[in-house]
Amino acid sequence: MSSDESTTPTPTPRRPGAHVSRPAPRAARARPEARAARGSRAGWLVPTGLIVLSFVPVLAGAVRMTELAGGAEVTAANARFFASPVPVLVHIVAVSVYSVLGAFQFAPRFRRRRPGWHRRAGRILVGCGLAAALSGLWMTLFSTLPPGDEGLLGAFRLVFGSAMLVSIVLGLAAVLRRDVRRHRAWMIRAYAIALGAGTQAVTQAIWLAVYGPPDDLTRSLLLGAAWVINVVVAEWIIRRGRRPGGRSVPDAVGLVRPHGDLDPVADAELGHQAGDVALDRTQ
Repeated sequence: MSSDESTTPTPTPRRPGAHVSRPAPRAARARPEARAARGSRAGWLVPTGLIVLSFVPVLAGAVRMTELAGGAEVTAANARFFASPVPVLVHIVAVSVYSVLGAFQFAPRFRRRRPGWHRRAGRILVGCGLAAALSGLWMTLFSTLPPGDEGLLGAFRLVFGSAMLVSIVLGLAAVLRRDVRRHRAWMIRAYAIALGAGTQAVTQAIWLAVYGPPDDLTRSLLLGAAWVINVVVAEWIIRRGRRPGGRSVPDAVGLVRPHGDLDPVADAELGHQAGDVALDRTQ
């Protein structure tokens, strides 16, 4: 017998009925990748919608800043802005940054890929949110308001401006206590109030298209209704993110795995992501 013949392995006979493993078809291997791609695109629907909703107030703020910088004609509607431009400019810049940057906080996959980004952006958002709320309250209390902006509308602005301010303060206090669930809830409420100007453009546009220009009382009610709509949606999002039976998403800090499980770790940098589990499952 030659050396080649002695080293040739003898094939093992297959038993009848034994399962023969075959490589998975290419289409089957591609399905998880396709699902991941669809999930990634779906995760950007909410931030994109929020940015679109912010477009009208951001554009209106840019027009107002152009008027102030270019010395536009002073009218009864804009006289208070020329009389005290600093709070107006602070309010416009703060609301614009808060609305656009805050939309990215509703993209869980984006936040998971960049765990430190949420904390850095959060510091900017807290500062802008406080500046927006305080400047708005200052203008409501100390500016000479035009006819129609007093009374009921002024009361709405005071109530919702104060609610936004309190929500940001409570959200900040919650995260300092490492209470992720309450931090997330209060910040969602604050952002919903801040985005009221976008919803106000929608409510007024619908009324204008159906009934024509509103009177002062109707306009005040439309603006107030927009804030109420945003707050109701925010509360729905917060409650939908909780487990059935009234149990909330765990407050423990943790790292969210790709399949959505919570893996507890004591890491302050990743602590904010504990609340992403529920938000990601709603998309």
